[in-house]
Amino acid sequence: DFLWRKRKTMFSYNTDILVKNVNRAINLYKAEGYDIIYIKHILPKLLWGVGFSIKGTEGAELCERVNVVSDYIFEKNRANAFTSRPFREFMKKQGYGEIVLCGIDECACVRATAKGAVNTKIKVRMLTDCIGCRFSHDRITKIRNELKELGVEYIEAYAQLTESVEDALDVADKM
Repeated sequence: DFLWRKRKTMFSYNTDILVKNVNRAINLYKAEGYDIIYIKHILPKLLWGVGFSIKGTEGAELCERVNVVSDYIFEKNRANAFTSRPFREFMKKQGYGEIVLCGIDECACVRATAKGAVNTKIKVRMLTDCIGCRFSHDRITKIRNELKELGVEYIEAYAQLTESVEDALDVADKM
């Protein structure tokens, strides 16, 4: 419901750019050996007046243009992905010490998941060019400052890609 063509107008993300950036990040991190994990926000039924992401509807599925490169797909029904028992148990079992986040919305689910990770002592990096937000610049700045105080780091996926390419070129030059 957040990125598909028939989405509610309140979700005014630039889908083309966001999906392009997310797919670049997926490809980069997969190539670097990272596990790629997907979270679907699914509500079992109409709750709290929220009429989107309802289980069984088209809008509750992952955006069809996002590259799916793993079977690590979890569902959540609250903003913080760490409230999902299967996801939380998977993270614990895998022993991840770091998580790189992208998604929507920065001032809601992404923020809540970042805080959930921090609360479980997992280092958090946020890919600024892979996170959508429908809120004002002032609100985004406030949220980022709040998360930075918790130790969350903000980076750009494109910058990561550039560094990886430069590192590869340095290695090639030394051969």
